Amino acid sequence: MKHARILTLLMSISSLTLRAQDIKEQEVKRIITTLAADDMQGRKTFEPGIEKAAQFLEKEFTRAGLRPLPGATNFRQAFHRFNTTPGLRQGHVGNSVIGAERIILLGVAPSIDWNQQSDVDVQTLPAGEQFYDFVRKLREAKKNTLVWVDTAHTEDFNKFYGTIQEKGSKHLDSMCSVVLVLKQAGDADFKTWDVKASQQVTPLYLSNIAGMIKGKTKPDEYVIFSGHYDHLGIVKPVSTDSIANGADDDASGVTAVIMLAKYYKQHPPARSLIFVAFTAEEIGGYGSRYFSKRQNPDKVVAMFNIEMIGKESKFGKNSAFITGYERSDFGKILEKNLQHSIFRFYPDPYPEQDLFFRSDNATLARQGVPAHTISTDQIDSDKLYHSVGDEVSTLDIKNITSTIQAIAISARSIVAGTDTPTRIAALKR
Repeated sequence: MKHARILTLLMSISSLTLRAQDIKEQEVKRIITTLAADDMQGRKTFEPGIEKAAQFLEKEFTRAGLRPLPGATNFRQAFHRFNTTPGLRQGHVGNSVIGAERIILLGVAPSIDWNQQSDVDVQTLPAGEQFYDFVRKLREAKKNTLVWVDTAHTEDFNKFYGTIQEKGSKHLDSMCSVVLVLKQAGDADFKTWDVKASQQVTPLYLSNIAGMIKGKTKPDEYVIFSGHYDHLGIVKPVSTDSIANGADDDASGVTAVIMLAKYYKQHPPARSLIFVAFTAEEIGGYGSRYFSKRQNPDKVVAMFNIEMIGKESKFGKNSAFITGYERSDFGKILEKNLQHSIFRFYPDPYPEQDLFFRSDNATLARQGVPAHTISTDQIDSDKLYHSVGDEVSTLDIKNITSTIQAIAISARSIVAGTDTPTRIAALKR
């Protein structure tokens, strides 16, 4: 009986290994070497290198046999951010003139011309509220908004005005227009007012690269595999090297996404799978935010976000950790599927780093999706992080390959529709 159990165990391990043999080390090396090559120029958002990377990813998604997302005609999920430069501003309250130095225009409208009869939400920022917290909330305004700012906030208002004047606003979304008008002691008649303002608006073009495999039996339930393909670009030289190649961060994760897409094309899933390479993670997570807003979180069963799997974890080879492990039973399901494997997943050993909120899983997690990041990086001691030293030559390709194979094996019951991770409590932060 004992020998029979050992034989069964060995057969199980062999079966799991065979199922992941499509994920080959040579192909992993080819993809990660291409993404982290010098001619990608560090894949900085808005720079030529990231466009070259995007074109490479489109070809790989085509080779993998993916289809575009519903409603799309290709793998580009294109969107914009905007930079603005202030122009003329003027206004009146009653018979008093509002000088340009008392008017701040936020949003991406080239111009506004408002008065008390306009369809505008008029608010007041009283003395007792925090200026910057209030302004931060206004960036989510659903309607054009005029805010009368109490004179108690004069110092903060002037600082903010100076920043906008000097630098303009960077990387704005297509938010509603918000105008802040600083009151003066003599302002009395707020029943009659008008404000005019203009600005130069420059669109900035971005693209996530996203494709999918439609599920056989549960096509309306989705599992997402993701990583970010942007990095820092050309930085201050160290010796003669000025290219932050981003081999581990996050060419390793994007390589995993591509390899998993090819793997699952050969092993058709029950649930629909989305494979997405996010842009602009390094400058604010804009790609994942745009993507997430276009998903129905109730239909997303799980998200495997993969970031920095290029080196051995603190737990040794054949191991990785999962951020937010305690927030759902996602990790326990993965462990169960790996019980006959030598690979192990662990809870995030760096809670003080707040990694759960620092990667592209965060937006969907806030909506209740069991969205977690898988990583092996020793972030507390990684001296190559965000440096020109993050090169392919520093990575362990064999370990990357085994990690991708482990993700494929550990995800199998979720992909097959037999396990559904518990939802994460909706987050307000």
